[in-house]
Amino acid sequence: MTQREIVIGLGVQGHKRRKFAGADYVGSVDPVNTEADFSRIESVPLESYDAALCCIPDEPKVEILEYLLKHRKHVLVEKPLWAGDDRDIAHLETLARENGVVCYTAYNHRFEPHFLRAKEVLASGELGEIYRCRMFYGNGTARLVRDSAWRDRGAGVLPDLASHLLDTATFWFGALGEGFEVTSASRFENRAPDHVVLANETIRPKMELEMTLLQWRNHFTCDILAARGSLHIRSLCKWGPATFTWRKRVLPSGRPTEESVVLVCEDPTWAAEHAHFRKLCAAPSAAELRHDLWLNRTLRGLGERAIAMAAA
Repeated sequence: MTQREIVIGLGVQGHKRRKFAGADYVGSVDPVNTEADFSRIESVPLESYDAALCCIPDEPKVEILEYLLKHRKHVLVEKPLWAGDDRDIAHLETLARENGVVCYTAYNHRFEPHFLRAKEVLASGELGEIYRCRMFYGNGTARLVRDSAWRDRGAGVLPDLASHLLDTATFWFGALGEGFEVTSASRFENRAPDHVVLANETIRPKMELEMTLLQWRNHFTCDILAARGSLHIRSLCKWGPATFTWRKRVLPSGRPTEESVVLVCEDPTWAAEHAHFRKLCAAPSAAELRHDLWLNRTLRGLGERAIAMAAA
């Protein structure tokens, strides 16, 4: 069954979404990019599309999603699903449920092969008790962000990359609850924080999440320490080679046995996520935005603390 899709926001992410929509793509909306077919979503004939891929800044998200959901359009929106008031997200959930449509927040890293493998191992219980998880996400876009009027403001790198890291931790370990703190926030080159470290010592596994715009070669690392061994991820497929390592503890001590997989491939996450979104739209279930509410509340509080700490 064909699903006709429009792209709203024809920037870097919008072009990616348009590419992977393939034959489903029927048009685009952007108030600035003259390549787009329309400058306003209201100008797109409602009968011409079934779903929208929303690659838009945070501020207009609620208004645009409200319009789409009211008109029974499935929605994929780039992370995070931000709202100034948590009640706005609850309202979007209600609209999606009333109209029987999908409201899906895109976290493409959930489709990273090594992330999926980590989830399988963690779910198997073979690692035993999970002690700690440390993730680092760095890219070198400080100058690009500084030159962007809408990107270099607010909490800076935190909502952009912490949203990925917090979502990944939830994907692996389930609901995380409260207790996250900002342990470091700096403005080395930018007006907004460009290097932030978060930690949560109140949950299991205990966590440390570091993000930066100052890593001149883009990189990701993850170390998960547990009673019976450890998992380690180095890099993402888009920056490959990407390595997944599973070390199995030797007792009472000694060099662990080790399984390692190295991937050198194009980023598979965009196509996989689009296929997942299509599947959701084919058989919509009741919308559930509880995770988005938690992320919105958590990121807002952490963002306020990071801004204050970086300015001190």
